[in-house]
Amino acid sequence: MEEIETEEEKLFKKHRKEKKELQAKIQAMKNAVAKNDKKRRKQLVEKVAKFEAELELRHEEELKQLTRSLDKPSTVESSTNEITNLELEIENEKTIEQSRISKAQKRREKKAAQDKEREERIAEAEIENLKGARHLENQKLAEILAKRQLQIKQIPSDGHCMYKAIEDQLKKQNSLLTLAELRIQAAEYMRSHVDDFLPFLSNSNTGDMYTPEEFEKYCDEVANTAAWGGQLELRALSHVLKMPVEVIQADSAPVTIGEEYGSKPVILVYMRHAYGLGEHYNSVEQLTDLPAEDIC
Repeated sequence: MEEIETEEEKLFKKHRKEKKELQAKIQAMKNAVAKNDKKRRKQLVEKVAKFEAELELRHEEELKQLTRSLDKPSTVESSTNEITNLELEIENEKTIEQSRISKAQKRREKKAAQDKEREERIAEAEIENLKGARHLENQKLAEILAKRQLQIKQIPSDGHCMYKAIEDQLKKQNSLLTLAELRIQAAEYMRSHVDDFLPFLSNSNTGDMYTPEEFEKYCDEVANTAAWGGQLELRALSHVLKMPVEVIQADSAPVTIGEEYGSKPVILVYMRHAYGLGEHYNSVEQLTDLPAEDIC
């Protein structure tokens, strides 16, 4: 029998949706602000904190209203000749419902505490990063790229960043390949050249080289999921595209994959400290004139 969704479950679902929508809005705001714009980044952190606080207060008030409505005693009309079995059944149902609400309230409070702690860590990290490793990395990369009349073109951090950066670069060469096609072609090339890739893949738990089954699963994830791409996938794509891929880094010389191809290279920027989750790839574009106050 299909379980009926309670008002409390409906409210939880609504709150989760609103939190996801707010996080998406915050991510879009972050992507719209240049990493080296200290003033706007500080304003952004304040806005994010305000939005999150307002949403949390509204959710708490909605939960209180729901709890009050659930706590109102129900009126049961019965004749004086009825036996007390019905009353006992109602009491049992009330006890079960109160127990359910109590457990849900504990889960809710625990989840709210975890969310609040996580949001505080994110806000602290954003402020720290204005003077931390990410900021220093951005400065170094800006200097390296400026010497080549280039600048970073931001790519969303969604697991597809490497493929989207290559897709962006290919558009400048009038290629219509999409990130989905790049993923599929990279996986197909790896499957057809197992000996070139399998030795570099190992099970993180055992340290043993991938089995054929594990390798096939890896290739399937390359083709069909948002799995993060790295050097192996770059090597596969350089052969697929028959062009070199140059990767610019802050702390070491650029690395070129597929040097045997003499065509114009695809240029990516590799960033170790771009996001809290770790590594990230961006594309590049021609350097535009910046106001004097924005130049490091």
